[in-house]
Amino acid sequence: MNLPSKHPAWWLVWFLRLVGIVSQLAFVAAVMPESWIVKITDELHLQPFPETPLAFYLARHLSLLYGFVGIGLIVVSYQINRFRDLVGHLAIGVVAFGLMQALIDFQSGLPVWWTAGESISTIIGGFIMLWLHRKCE
Repeated sequence: MNLPSKHPAWWLVWFLRLVGIVSQLAFVAAVMPESWIVKITDELHLQPFPETPLAFYLARHLSLLYGFVGIGLIVVSYQINRFRDLVGHLAIGVVAFGLMQALIDFQSGLPVWWTAGESISTIIGGFIMLWLHRKCE
């Protein structure tokens, strides 16, 4: 799609691509050695990572999910005219997801810095996506 940089859809396209590319970095976590997962958890001064098959399974599958969401965002960005209505609904879903992240992080006893960084960035990203979507109308 060849849009001028002043067109709101241009910004939406590049925002979706940026988030999509960053999300694909999660594929690395999906295949990293278990020892790295344990070490990173220690370096972040979190409680020790439970070295059980279920814990590694959940961590790797969540990483796969984030990576594939990133691919989806990039695909949508290349067909923005076709999927623009979907992007509006997706943006609302991202905000709701961020709110649920905060609740789950809080219930899980994660540090405040983790909860704030993860959920606030997700909520802000959802609102940016919604704002850019509405500017395209």
